[in-house]
Amino acid sequence: MKASDLFVRALEAEGVEYLFGIPGEENLDLLDSLSRSNIRLVLTRHEQAAGFMAATYGRLTGKAGVCLSTLGPGATNFVTAAAYAQLGAMPMLMITGQKPIKSSKQGHFQIIDTVDMMRPLTKYTKQIVSGDNIPSRVREAFRVAEEERPGAVHLELPEDIAKEKTDAPVMPRSKVRRPSADEKSIQHAIELTETAKRPLLLIGAGANRRLSSRMLQRFVHQTGIPFFTTQMGKGVIDDDSELCLGTAALSAGDFLHRAIDAADLIINVGHDVVEKPPFFMTPGGVKVIHVNFTSAEVDPVYFPHVEVVGDIANSVWRLGNEIRPQSTWDFSRFFEVKQALEANQAEHAADDRFPLTPARLVSEVQTITPSDGVLSLDNGMYKIWFARNYKAHEPNTLLLDNALATMGAGLPAAIAAQIVHPERFVMAICGDGGFLMNEQDLETAVRLKLNLNVLILNDSGYGMIKWKQTAEGYTDYGLDFTNPDFVKLAEAYGARGHRIESAEDLLPTLERCRDTPGVDIIDCPVDYSVNIELLNQQITELAAAL
Repeated sequence: MKASDLFVRALEAEGVEYLFGIPGEENLDLLDSLSRSNIRLVLTRHEQAAGFMAATYGRLTGKAGVCLSTLGPGATNFVTAAAYAQLGAMPMLMITGQKPIKSSKQGHFQIIDTVDMMRPLTKYTKQIVSGDNIPSRVREAFRVAEEERPGAVHLELPEDIAKEKTDAPVMPRSKVRRPSADEKSIQHAIELTETAKRPLLLIGAGANRRLSSRMLQRFVHQTGIPFFTTQMGKGVIDDDSELCLGTAALSAGDFLHRAIDAADLIINVGHDVVEKPPFFMTPGGVKVIHVNFTSAEVDPVYFPHVEVVGDIANSVWRLGNEIRPQSTWDFSRFFEVKQALEANQAEHAADDRFPLTPARLVSEVQTITPSDGVLSLDNGMYKIWFARNYKAHEPNTLLLDNALATMGAGLPAAIAAQIVHPERFVMAICGDGGFLMNEQDLETAVRLKLNLNVLILNDSGYGMIKWKQTAEGYTDYGLDFTNPDFVKLAEAYGARGHRIESAEDLLPTLERCRDTPGVDIIDCPVDYSVNIELLNQQITELAAAL
């Protein structure tokens, strides 16, 4: 058979459902082979968006998402998406084309060393130099992408190799069980927990897995230990749980940090150093149990006392089976902090000024979003407010990136979420800056007839950087811009456009868009002037006085 046919068969053997991307002339044999496959090609309008879609597919399913580009400029457009998947622990395979490697008559036209370019951004990157090697290369790429810690991998398929004839068989997938934690470390963790006075559970990005989520819910139910989450750990356990204290959206100074300060033991499940530290360790301070697939990466603010290294779900299951709730545990301070935080959130959610404040926006979106609805956040000032105030009820229902924290991923990630979960409500929430970085894939959403809502928070500037600029005493400079008419832009793409003109407009507009099939774009003015007053001053002062 043709080598490109074998490549597609190898993808099929891995269970690939979708291939996101933009083919080029160096991919034509692969494209021909795909035309006879059950794998669905999702043609995008930019390779970066295709990479974001593939990474999000990986995040939602645990299986490596796959994206395709040609050589040269197509491949370089994958760079940001590669870093997005690698830092965010999302399994993804990038396939790029290349000129013939055995004989070429075009010199170095469009040729760069893509494999070397991808090396620092991926777990695995290889050029395929023989059709017979395709099965082993594809199997290895998927294995590496999906094993803990998941991430990005890359294969380059040159044009002449794709045309080769080969009889090599496809390699079967193998089932590998992750190792379990050492019994002595489990017993040490149990002893530390039962002798603590105020143990507190932290759920991080690495715990955001289906089985880990179930085991953590069971652990909390069995022990009664309160918990908080990092931004990428939101929803692993329902935020509505009476034991949930909130999310570490700010690095310090929020109400939640008063609870962290009161803890004498933190059971840190799924800590990932790519996230901003949810708390800071000091010598002689709070004791920490590290529960993760790998040992702790030690730095000046993180040096755990006990490490439970192995499969997270298994470790949490064993700890939950053996830890006995103690009469000496005292969680009263934690719940005092929780009550003060929720009162503060409710007060700001009722703010009726226009343009809308971030807290009011979060409250309105919360009202209309079903418990299994998926919100895909781009990167901007609003991310802190959603992380802090929004209650996620299930894993991966608030898709935010607190790793690479790139702009431009919100819309493509929402498209992937709607493809994976066509029965669910999906909304992309983007700043005007981030939205315009990849708005061209609105055409993709309309062409695919997706039911997708896009809420654009319009402040005509790079709001998060303006917040930092003001907080650090710099002059307001260099961060303002003008926007197109987003309603007309939506209509030009074949979507419906809506403009919010008062605080009272937002909720009914969101409800209408949620209940109407198709693609809806909502232009909503937002007022970030409250950020300094609330985040830098009021919240910090109120929390310090608590």
